[in-house]
Amino acid sequence: MKKLYLFLAILGAIVPYFFFFGFIQAEGLNVSAFISALFVNGAAAGFSADLLLASFFFWLFMFREVNESDGPKPYVFIVLNLTIGLCCAFPAYLYSREKS
Repeated sequence: MKKLYLFLAILGAIVPYFFFFGFIQAEGLNVSAFISALFVNGAAAGFSADLLLASFFFWLFMFREVNESDGPKPYVFIVLNLTIGLCCAFPAYLYSREKS
């Protein structure tokens, strides 16, 4: 499973940035346009809200794991979640947990 988690973390870093780079080429580094695009219609808003909630729940899960066992420290994975996305941070966390 360890190799699968690593592969999924790498894939989870590449795929979102493929789309982010397309947006940056079209709009530049315009943060307000990016946030507006997240909620441009009901479908996009639903996906964005789901992702934001799932990220928050992932953070809660990591902090609970640290308190209950000797799991990996969550701060690196929160940074991954905020800079790349949940699809990279979650498998990276599982990889790290599997490793320890």
